[in-house]
Amino acid sequence: MGLVGVQGDGNGEMALSLGSKNKYKRMDSELSDDFEDDASHHHHQLERKKSTRKYVLACAIFASLNNVLLGYDVGVMSGAIIFIQKDLKITEVQEEVLVGILSIISLLGSLAGGRTSDVIGRKWTMAFAAIVFQIGAAIMTLASSFEVLMIGRVLAGVGIGFGVMIAPVYIAEISPTVDRGSLTSFPEIFINLGILLGYVSNYAFSGLSVHINWRVMLAVGILPSVFIGFALFIIPESPRWLVMQNRVEEARSVLLKTNENDTEVEERLSEIVAAAGISNGEKNEEKAVWRELLSPSPSLRRMLITGFGIQCFQQITGIDATVYYSPEIFHDAGIVNKSKLLAATVAVGVTKTLFILIATFLVDRVGRKPLLYVSTIGMTVCLFTLSISLAIVGKGQLGIAMALLCVCGNVAFFSVGMGPVCWILTSEIFPLRLRAQASALGAVGNRVCSGFVAMSFLSLARTITVGGTFFLFSLFSALSVAFVYKLVPETKGKSLEQIELLFQNHNEWDGSEMELGDAQHLVHKA
Repeated sequence: MGLVGVQGDGNGEMALSLGSKNKYKRMDSELSDDFEDDASHHHHQLERKKSTRKYVLACAIFASLNNVLLGYDVGVMSGAIIFIQKDLKITEVQEEVLVGILSIISLLGSLAGGRTSDVIGRKWTMAFAAIVFQIGAAIMTLASSFEVLMIGRVLAGVGIGFGVMIAPVYIAEISPTVDRGSLTSFPEIFINLGILLGYVSNYAFSGLSVHINWRVMLAVGILPSVFIGFALFIIPESPRWLVMQNRVEEARSVLLKTNENDTEVEERLSEIVAAAGISNGEKNEEKAVWRELLSPSPSLRRMLITGFGIQCFQQITGIDATVYYSPEIFHDAGIVNKSKLLAATVAVGVTKTLFILIATFLVDRVGRKPLLYVSTIGMTVCLFTLSISLAIVGKGQLGIAMALLCVCGNVAFFSVGMGPVCWILTSEIFPLRLRAQASALGAVGNRVCSGFVAMSFLSLARTITVGGTFFLFSLFSALSVAFVYKLVPETKGKSLEQIELLFQNHNEWDGSEMELGDAQHLVHKA
């Protein structure tokens, strides 16, 4: 009989049998089990990463739906106003007021939005914005006079003000640091998508009767806000707002859904709790938010100058005039046919939408500041060239080609940097306890400048010509280059809490950024 558990290996040597009942295991079997465990863990991490990114992406998309309303209104009004003039027999001054009032009134929504979002939450503020806009859009659609149309316009403006202010704040607060820039640019993407839809709507319904076509154009704007109701069942509340309400466990639950690993969740939660001024579940005594904003510390003053300034420069460079009055610009260049005018505006909308996608791809790779440089310099060149073309080249095929090229170039450069990065910065740079209301102040600056430009463009163009008006815009654009260089820091790759430290250590932007960047790098290495 042979030895039990021993068998030949075919070379005259004996080997230990590895039967299933044997208590001994081979070394390579152990390694194989470890490898399988590692592979399983890695697979689980990949699955969680994919799931997390899909969830955060869905939240960013749904939160941005209100911005479609603003974009659609801007785009559709550029064409609808042509037919409103004919149907309701409004004057040029009434036209300017009708176009510009939305931006002015929306600042009321933005101002109220900061406080409202701190009381009822970011999520329900978005819902409120959609409801107010729907009521306003419905009134505009059924308006039989200029006065009724203005009532609807005012309500729509308030709704848009709420939506524009809250979306970037919500997305910045819910996004992982590595993707925050790209995701926070979504509201600007949706504004551009709305503008394009507005232009397409103008072109599609322009063939209807004058009494009907503009009403249909405005009514279509109600549809995007309907989807916001469905979004409320999907998106969570901001974890940072939950911490401010001392609902820390709920905040942890949201962070677990929006971050890829548990360690990062705890780190982020600790940072948020510290930033919110909560210790052992108790809120520290602080000055009222508005009192702190009105008498800011040196670091907060720098934040306010940066946030408010970049918002104002976004509008005083004339982007809303370019979009609202593109038919007038092309008419001044020599396009007379209404269908061709509206088709040219569609080309502007397509360009604006395509280039915002480029910004989304680059903002977390290249950084905020390089994109702002490309954007502001490019806009300055396009605006200056457009002013020269309209003033010197005049009407004709060359004038039309130059105008179309410069307008498309201007909106392209705007979309690459100034458009999205402006909102990204104002949602990133303020401390948690002040973020909503300080961002609201920035949005107010944006809306005031937008309204001023929209309401004065026609009068200014009559006084100093369209070419002269765009020369003025080019000067403001040149000033924005200097503003970016001097007062805007790079925030790429930094948590919201680290950005607050960046402003506190503002001896020199470059030096401060390098120190923070090195610190982050060392933490990751460790």
